[in-house]
Amino acid sequence: MSLGVTGYVIAAIGFAALLAVLLIGWQRRPQGALLIMAAAAGILWALTLGAQAAWPERIPLLLVFPAELLRDAAWIGFLWGLLWQARSHQRLPLSRAPTRPGPPSSSADIRSSTLPAAAANADLGPPLILLGLAALLLLLGLATYVLLQPMVPESWARGDVLLGGKLMLTLIALLLVEQIYRNTSREGRWAIKYLCLGVGGIYLFDFYMYAESLLFRNVDAGLWEARGFINTLVVPLIAVSAARNPQWSLDVYVSRGMVFHTATLLGAGVYLLLMAAAGYYLRVFGGEWGTVFQAVFLFAALLSLLALAASGRLRAQFRVFVSKHFFNYKYDYREEWLRFISTLADEARHEALPTRVIRALADILDSPGGQLWMRGGGRHFVQVAQINMAEAGDHAEPMDGSLARYLMDTGWVLDVEECISEPERHAGLRLPDWMRDSERIWLLIPLKQGPELLGFVVLLAPRAHRNINWEDRDLLKTAGLQAASHLAQMEALQALSEARQFEAFNRLSAYVVHDLKNLIAQLSLVVSNARRHGDNPAFLKDAIGTVENAVERMNKLMLQLRTGEPGRDIAPVDMGALAARAVTQAQGRAPKPELAHNGEQVLVLADPERLLSVMNHLMQNAQEATPPEGEVQLGLWRDSRQAYLEIRDTGTGMTSEFIRERLFRPFDTTKGLTGMGIGAYESREFVRALGGDLEVWSEPGVGSRFRISIPLAQQQEEAPLPLAGET
Repeated sequence: MSLGVTGYVIAAIGFAALLAVLLIGWQRRPQGALLIMAAAAGILWALTLGAQAAWPERIPLLLVFPAELLRDAAWIGFLWGLLWQARSHQRLPLSRAPTRPGPPSSSADIRSSTLPAAAANADLGPPLILLGLAALLLLLGLATYVLLQPMVPESWARGDVLLGGKLMLTLIALLLVEQIYRNTSREGRWAIKYLCLGVGGIYLFDFYMYAESLLFRNVDAGLWEARGFINTLVVPLIAVSAARNPQWSLDVYVSRGMVFHTATLLGAGVYLLLMAAAGYYLRVFGGEWGTVFQAVFLFAALLSLLALAASGRLRAQFRVFVSKHFFNYKYDYREEWLRFISTLADEARHEALPTRVIRALADILDSPGGQLWMRGGGRHFVQVAQINMAEAGDHAEPMDGSLARYLMDTGWVLDVEECISEPERHAGLRLPDWMRDSERIWLLIPLKQGPELLGFVVLLAPRAHRNINWEDRDLLKTAGLQAASHLAQMEALQALSEARQFEAFNRLSAYVVHDLKNLIAQLSLVVSNARRHGDNPAFLKDAIGTVENAVERMNKLMLQLRTGEPGRDIAPVDMGALAARAVTQAQGRAPKPELAHNGEQVLVLADPERLLSVMNHLMQNAQEATPPEGEVQLGLWRDSRQAYLEIRDTGTGMTSEFIRERLFRPFDTTKGLTGMGIGAYESREFVRALGGDLEVWSEPGVGSRFRISIPLAQQQEEAPLPLAGET
């Protein structure tokens, strides 16, 4: 395969790829249709010239001119259509141009998607019509001449007519390119410069080739074969311009990561090919040392490529170049937002949330690090986290200072260098001295949560120098709001955790006070009876046992105060023996409770003293609610899984509303100053912690029934008890 055939085949592949992308994204707009026709004509042109280069004896050069004319007609029609649309709407259909990096701007700064032409007041109608007619007549004339040439005598055929006609068409195409560029505003040229460069380059080369051919009456073979490669080079330029002009319907999504990595691989491949060619040259012309020179050179080239690929600065500069020259917007917002949220939520690094906030914001602009300043609980913002920056030391920023007020009022992302060099653009702002004196600080990003300023992030300058515009500011501002919500949630969780710790301490204190109250009542009863029965040996024996029990319970209370949580001496307990003991202790109050139990052992896993305290509390409540002539009865039984202890009384009873809303509510008591209001709540929570439950049935004037159900010891061993404090 000759070099010319290779070039035309590659050109056909390039135009085919462009055509496929245009067809996928076409939204049935006229300019898109004209561009599609130009790409299709490019494919046909490249295939025709490639076939002629492969079989020159079968396909004479004259037969390729129809493909040449078709391609010229398509491109001239596309260029003429752009100018005609600009004339019709007094605007050129160009995409948004980048705005000047200025003070904090918002999305409202986005300009219209069509920019006014520089010569909007000029009437392009007559010149365009004349130019279009001239191109049409010239195309028809040349097509007629090519078709009639085989039918006329060979002596009448003149090749210079075709060369001259092609030269005129080339001039018309160049004139259209020049008019498009001239009639586009300075800002709008960002969108069409690659189109003008690509199409203009094609026809400038054709003008040179046909001018030389007309002068020497012969087409240069080298120039003719080079056309395929030249047309291939302009395909990416046309694609970039189409991507910057939505009116041309190139609306197909290509991720920035794909462009970045593809361009990197392509560049590396071209680099390696060039180095391989240079190595081959050294080997061929290096004499005896050629092989050595080639090996050393290729190793050095590969090592240099790897070093450059590992350079963060080079990657950052290349990413800026790709974003600036190949996309309408600087950011791929979907990927940026997913990466931002992923960094905030990533706990695999074992970094605190403030550090992850800095990293997430810094990654947006390839910044190497920064600092996070937040409210320190007083009247100042203090540094709470940093990446690649030193500690702030004694520096603190007042919450009512100039910087804090300015960030709160405006919510702007501030460029520190701009604030220092152009103070008139930020009236009322006074940067702190430590920030003005630093050469590393680049940006300040406010972290606002509703009407409050939670803090701000200071970012270091990026690895590759870059100017920020409205798009950078809007993205950072939005990311700052999201980061502020995460930090506010963190503060709320910390406050909740502290509140829960105080709640647990207060609950423990209430439990201790409640137990002390019961102990005091128990010892008071001993003291009051000692005056009457002090000389009774049986009473003294019972009194000593009561005091011993009180001392043991007080020691446990002291242990709870030291450890910060209720003690849990879990052991197998016979509920029958424990219930009998509780009934014996309650015999000093009327009505005296009675226990109904068959004597069978009922083992559960529990803290005996706390379970006994629950029984005592429920029986005491039943006795207090029942008149002396009433009844308080205990029933104990079991089934295959649970042990049941039921306490029934014939007292005043309770309404269903009282049971539902007040009975188990902490610190809600009906006993006046003598009650704590936590006995029923503590009893239920303890039973639930054992895997059981406390149920209540009651009716006013009839009485109440409390039922404790606890899993048997065997069942509790198979299903471990929850930890202390869990329910």
